Amino acid sequence: MNDVTVAAPAPAGGLKASGAFYVETVTWVQHWTSSLFSFRTTRDPGLRFSSGQFVMVGLQKEDGKPLVRAYSIASPSWHEELEFYSIKVPDGPLTSRLQNIKVGDQVLIGRKPTGTLVLDGLKPGKRLYMLGTGTGLAPWLSLAREPDVYERFETVVVTHTVREVQDLNYADLFAELPKDEILGELIGGKLRYYPTVTREAFRTQGRITNLIASGQMFRDLDLPPFDPAEDRVMMCGGPSVLADLKQQLLDMGYVEGSIASPGDFVLEKAFVET
Repeated sequence: MNDVTVAAPAPAGGLKASGAFYVETVTWVQHWTSSLFSFRTTRDPGLRFSSGQFVMVGLQKEDGKPLVRAYSIASPSWHEELEFYSIKVPDGPLTSRLQNIKVGDQVLIGRKPTGTLVLDGLKPGKRLYMLGTGTGLAPWLSLAREPDVYERFETVVVTHTVREVQDLNYADLFAELPKDEILGELIGGKLRYYPTVTREAFRTQGRITNLIASGQMFRDLDLPPFDPAEDRVMMCGGPSVLADLKQQLLDMGYVEGSIASPGDFVLEKAFVET
């Protein structure tokens, strides 16, 4: 399926808010493949969040009740709009409908951002690895554009593991960020993007867990293997790969962190496919 981009000028602020949700207007939709799409909405001035957090996003059902699920915010905390990266589940209660939204439509955005994928959950370190699979790339799209990330770490590595090459959405964004007019000077040579594909031939092929275990990822990036004294890790993606990644880190002596007790790694467990 060819990329389809629809854009329109963003209205000034969101529509009238109600209940537990803001009602926002869709300003841009991008269909990457038959199973992946992104969209942006207006952002109410009252919504405050930290890059890496998620909110509840959805639609209103015919009976007036909200139909929502958790979505990482793919835009950085300073951006005037909200961006989201989603799968399309043919029979999913929400995404089967959400994938049909168009510019000008209204969506529900939760008023209370939350989540564990924030910098304050990590101890200081030298290198930051953000490991994502599928739409688990979304929080890294936010954090990779967050100036504080580059002030805290000397090297920032974003990995994105997908099944097919066509699923490597946003690759152009990571290529362009070091040349960005605003962020480029801050990012410099710190940002490294590491895409991997599991079911097709590609220059970097394999499950991220295997590439870490074999040391191939570190050889490809010309970086030393994980060291709890220097490397911090964030993870977001499918439950099975998260469980395996977490065990790998625990076996290396890593300690899971939280905002209340910062550690060596954090992961997000809030997402289900609907």
